[in-house]
Amino acid sequence: MNGALLEVSGLRTVFPTRSGELRAVDDVSFSLTPGEVLGLVGESGSGKSVTGFSLMGLIERPGHISAGSIRLQGRELVGLAERDWRAVRGRDVAMVFQDPMLTLNPVLRIDTQLVEAIRAHAEVGAARARDLAVEALTAVGIPSAAERLLAYPHQFSGGMRQRVAIAIALLHKPKLLIADEPTTALDVTIQGQIVSQVQALAAQHGTAVIWITHDLAVVSSFADRIAVMYAGRVVEQGSTADVLRAPVHPYTRGLLRSLPSQNAPGHPLAQIPGAPPKVIGARSGCAFAPRCDVARPMCLQEDPAERTLHAQVPNVGRATRMVRCHVAATLMPPGAE
Repeated sequence: MNGALLEVSGLRTVFPTRSGELRAVDDVSFSLTPGEVLGLVGESGSGKSVTGFSLMGLIERPGHISAGSIRLQGRELVGLAERDWRAVRGRDVAMVFQDPMLTLNPVLRIDTQLVEAIRAHAEVGAARARDLAVEALTAVGIPSAAERLLAYPHQFSGGMRQRVAIAIALLHKPKLLIADEPTTALDVTIQGQIVSQVQALAAQHGTAVIWITHDLAVVSSFADRIAVMYAGRVVEQGSTADVLRAPVHPYTRGLLRSLPSQNAPGHPLAQIPGAPPKVIGARSGCAFAPRCDVARPMCLQEDPAERTLHAQVPNVGRATRMVRCHVAATLMPPGAE
């Protein structure tokens, strides 16, 4: 993609086990341009969070990236020394975790934590750093920001703690923000506010965003593109409107059918039977085949390769889709190529 900020190619992250090498992320590729929002969706255990941690250089041994490339504005991040990673994290790439207490130190006041984060990457005095901290809290909607700097994390509600974590992540206007299910534990009202703030702040600074979630409804309103992960791989990727209105991978279709809005009141919710597998060693066949309602014999025997499909989607126009599926072409709308 021309003008790409982030280019991920063939990324593979593995963890050794007694049974063999577990491929938590296996041959994942995608790219992002400045200001673009990518929704990374899938069930728990599909590899979404490990993908985010891989992009941040936070995979702990014995886990490691065994193959692939992560390039940020042309700079290769795979293989960076820890000293170099510390210069990248927080300044160029930042992450908001599902639990804000993974970001916040419970025994330090908020002002201490923000000032330290600012001065880690910027040569500014304490007074100027404090002013920037007030501006950061104000930007994420925390009232009386100067006073709240004197509080400890336990004195904030869950939603307010998450706002502080987002403020820390955006302190240095990073080129890439990775949000790992940051609204899962929050009520719907606070979810909407945080999504809106991240979207506005990212657009203001041209920050690219990877929003990791298991909830398609959350990303449907603000993501530019959606990448659906299953068993460590991206199985379908395309524009948000394209994927949501005309999904072609059986797994994506199953996820959409399971949404409460797609089911009649008083009836059991539709479900995808079974659970995501742990891929250990070489793949044999499609990982989703045992749960797929349209699987064919080849699906159990041959590992599907990435392929690009084109179709005219109603109310969307001509759509391009990347899928990993033997039968996806038969599920495309009429006129697919």
